[in-house]
Amino acid sequence: MHIVITGAGSGIGRSIAETLAERGYSLILLGRNLENLETTKSLLKNSGQHQCHTCDIRNSGEIRKALANVSSLYALVANAGLGGENQYGDQDRWREIIDTNLTGTYQTIQECLPFIKKDSAPFKKIIIISSILARLGVPGYSAYCASKAGLLGLTRSLAAEYSGDGILVNALCPGWVDTEMAQEGLEGFADALKVSKDEAYKEAMKQVPLGKMSKPEEVAQLVAYLVSAEQTSFTGQTLDINNGALMP
Repeated sequence: MHIVITGAGSGIGRSIAETLAERGYSLILLGRNLENLETTKSLLKNSGQHQCHTCDIRNSGEIRKALANVSSLYALVANAGLGGENQYGDQDRWREIIDTNLTGTYQTIQECLPFIKKDSAPFKKIIIISSILARLGVPGYSAYCASKAGLLGLTRSLAAEYSGDGILVNALCPGWVDTEMAQEGLEGFADALKVSKDEAYKEAMKQVPLGKMSKPEEVAQLVAYLVSAEQTSFTGQTLDINNGALMP
């Protein structure tokens, strides 16, 4: 069974790749940095059966090229995304973040759908990695919050549209996960508070009942269940993995 993972060169995407490779899936790793993708591939079980392709998901043609040798797909894990702040003005990152996180994910799904429909499994899977900030407002993060909230609407719409094709579409909303992106976020938080990074971490964890970040491997394990053949009932759902930071 073949699975596409976007943003597979680091962080959560890399952990997802490692976990799914352990379960015997053949992976197609997509990302913008070939060196990072090759590093991920080298870490995978049966590394020779997996593929790496550079791809900017803002460009549908690049996605199509990366899928040129694909015959069918069992699943897609749409994980690629950009973080960080944006402010209105000449240097606003709104379009960059929206075009990557929301439009790029939409384009990835649309380019993969013909191959997913061809797969012989009775149920195929699409997993979209959103964020706890899809549900919360954070000053200065309007583009990120909007893009991640948009992914939840996309999840519900696609789940309804493709249920007849046996395609189950779900989203994950991780909270703090110990990745490079999270560490960069902590550094920005520390700068804003004019405190050390350790102090910023302690302050951030005050809002988290379990008082900790998740590990990327924990998110990967949840993805592994959602793509498994045993999972036939979740679709159109958003699953929160945030150490209790948000309890809807």
